[in-house]
Amino acid sequence: MNELSATLLPCALWTYLAGMVGAVLFQRAERLANGIGFGLGAVGGFCGILAFATALATGAAAVNQSFDLFPSLIPYVRFSIRADALGCFFGLMVSLLAVAISIYSLGYARGYYGHKNVGVLAAFFNLLLLATTLVFLADNAFFFLVVWEIMAFCGYALVSFEHEKEESRSAGVLFFIMSHLGTGCLILGFLLLFQASGSHGFDSFHALGDQMPEGRRNLVFLLFLFGFGIKAGMIPLHIWLPAAHPVAPSNVSAFMSGVLIKTGIYGITRVCFDFLGSPPNWWGVTVLALGTVSAVLGVLYALMEHDLKRLLAYHSIENIGIILMGLGASLMFLHSGHPVLASLALIAGLYHTLNHASFKALLFLGAGAVLHATHTRNMEELGGLAKRMRWTALFFLVGAVAISALPPLNGFVSEWLTYQSLLQGFGTTPSLIRLMFPLSGAMLALTGALAAACFVKAFGITFLAQPRSDHARHAHEASWPLLGGQAILTAACVFLGLFPTAFLKLLDPVTQQLTGRQLSAQLSAAGGLALSSGTAQGGMVSTPGITLMLLGLLPLPLVLWLVFARKARTRPGPTWDCGLRGLTPQMEYTATGFSKPLRMIFKALFRPRREVQREYDFSPYYARTIRFESHVEEMFQTRVYRPFNLAVLRLSRRLRALQAGSLQAYLIYIFITLLLLLLFAL
Repeated sequence: MNELSATLLPCALWTYLAGMVGAVLFQRAERLANGIGFGLGAVGGFCGILAFATALATGAAAVNQSFDLFPSLIPYVRFSIRADALGCFFGLMVSLLAVAISIYSLGYARGYYGHKNVGVLAAFFNLLLLATTLVFLADNAFFFLVVWEIMAFCGYALVSFEHEKEESRSAGVLFFIMSHLGTGCLILGFLLLFQASGSHGFDSFHALGDQMPEGRRNLVFLLFLFGFGIKAGMIPLHIWLPAAHPVAPSNVSAFMSGVLIKTGIYGITRVCFDFLGSPPNWWGVTVLALGTVSAVLGVLYALMEHDLKRLLAYHSIENIGIILMGLGASLMFLHSGHPVLASLALIAGLYHTLNHASFKALLFLGAGAVLHATHTRNMEELGGLAKRMRWTALFFLVGAVAISALPPLNGFVSEWLTYQSLLQGFGTTPSLIRLMFPLSGAMLALTGALAAACFVKAFGITFLAQPRSDHARHAHEASWPLLGGQAILTAACVFLGLFPTAFLKLLDPVTQQLTGRQLSAQLSAAGGLALSSGTAQGGMVSTPGITLMLLGLLPLPLVLWLVFARKARTRPGPTWDCGLRGLTPQMEYTATGFSKPLRMIFKALFRPRREVQREYDFSPYYARTIRFESHVEEMFQTRVYRPFNLAVLRLSRRLRALQAGSLQAYLIYIFITLLLLLLFAL
C-alpha cells in the first residue's frame, strides 16, 4: 500500500476499537455512549474509504505486503493482514456502509433510550465493523477463523439485542447454529489446504489447487462452497437469513444484508479464483445453477411477504443469486480459456456486490425509519406515508428503482453486465453445457420482472394511498441523522449508476489479480459516457444518455398542456372510485390482493392454504364479520430442515441410553475409542 493508505488503514481499525471501548465505558450515559460509539464508527469508516479507495486507484493494492497487526505469543501463529486488491475492494464496501449506518444509528439508537443499553449496541456494532474488515484483510487461515468467529458472535449478539422477544431469541440461536455449521466446513477446508502446503499462510495457498489431487481439490471446493454459502444465504442454506434480518435492529439489518452476507461472496471468490487454481467446468456450472435457483426463488418468496423487512431479506437471497451467476459464469469462462469474458463476468458479480450493498442497506434503513415512526413492519397496516415521510419515501423509491434494475441507477448497470456475459457465453463451448448461459439469462430476466413487481407492491402499499391504521395515520418524518444515512447511500446509488466507467477503474487491480486481465479501458466508450460489453459482439449502453433523455421528456406534458388544454375549463372534484365517493382504506389494494395472481400461478411451489371464518347476525346471506388468513409454504424449511430436525431429535433420544451413569460403561467407551484410533493410525 502507499504511504497514505498505510497510515489511514490502521487509523480506521483503531478508531473502530476506540468506538467499542468508549461505548462500553460510557454505557451508563446513553447519550454519550451513542455519540462516541456511532460517531467513531463513522470516523473509522471515512478513514477506511480513503485508505481502500486510494490503494485501488493508485494501484498500490497490487503491490501488497503482509505485516503483523500485533505480535503473537503463540508459536507458529501470526495475526497478519495483507491489503491486496480483492481485500481492498471489500474493505471499501465495509467502510462506505460504516459511515452511512453509523450516522443513521445516531438517531435510530435514541428510540432505545430508557429501556435498552445503547452502549452495548454501539460496542458490538463497532466490534462487528472491526472484525468484518479484518476478515477481508486476514492473511492466514488461523487469524481468518478467529475474526470470522468474532464476526459471527457479534452478529448473534446484535440479532438477539431485543432478547425479551421470543422471535429475536430464536432467530439469534438459528443464526449461531448455522454460522457454526459453516465454520466447521471452513476448518476442514483449511486443514486440507494446510496438509497440502505445510503452512496456514494465504501466500502458500495461491494456485495450490493445481498441485493437489483432483478428488481432494473437489472436496475442498465443496467444503468452502457449503461453508461460505451458509453465510451468503445461498439457497438451500438460507433459512437463517429471513429469520434474523427482520428481528434485528434496522441498522444491524442494513449492515448484515449489505456486508455480512458478502463475506460469503468474498470467501467463494478468494478460494475459487485465488487458491484452487484452474477450475473444472462443473464448479462453474454448480455455482451458476445455485445462483440461478437462489435468484428466482428468492424473489418469488419475497413477493409473498407482507412483513417489509422480511420481504427485503428474501430479496437479499435473490441478489446473492445474481452475484453467484456472475461468479459461476466467470469460472466457466476460465475453464474454457476465455479470460476476457471471465473478467467481464467477474466484474459483473463484484459490481453487483457493491451495488447491492448500497441499495439494500438504503432500503433497510428506509424500512427502519418506517418502523421507527409507525412501530409496525406489516405493510397491511401502513399506507399514506409519502405525505407524512416525504424524504424517506423519496430515498426508498430510489432504492426500489435501483434494486429493480431500472435505468439509470446502479442495479441496472451490474445486471446489464451480467446479461452481456451470459449472452456471449453461448458460443464459448460446443458442449451442451452452453445451454446454461441462455437459460440463466432468461431466469435473470424473469427475476428482474418479478423484482420490479415486488417493489411496486412494497412502495405502493407502504407509502401510497390512505393510511390503513392509526400507526400510519400518526407517522412523522425521521430525524436528520436517519435521513443523513439514507442520503449518503442514495448518492452512492446515483453515482454508481451514472458513472460506472469511472468506478470500474478501481476494479482493474482486482481482475488483474484474479484473471490476469484489466477491462476498464475496453468497457469505457464515448469518452466514458457509455458502457460497452468489451467485445464486438456485445452491446453498449449509456446511463448518462438515458438520464438526459428522461430529463428532456419532462417538459413534454407542459408543452402539451400549453398547446391543447390551456384554455380548457377545469372543475375540481372529490376523488372517486368506480362512481363511489368518500374513499376509505378498505377500498385500497392490499398486499395480499396484489400478490394473489402470482401466488396462484406458482401454487405448485407455494402450496397456499387459506382459512375464511364468517360470523352472522340473523341471516346466513349477510355476514357481520369475515376473517381471512392466507399462508404459503416455505418449501426448504418444511420439506428439508424440519424433517432433518425431527430425525436428529429421534436419534438423540435413542443415543441418550448410552449415558447410563455407569463408570464401567464409560471406561468401555474410552477403550473402544482408543482401539479404533490405534487401528486408524496403523
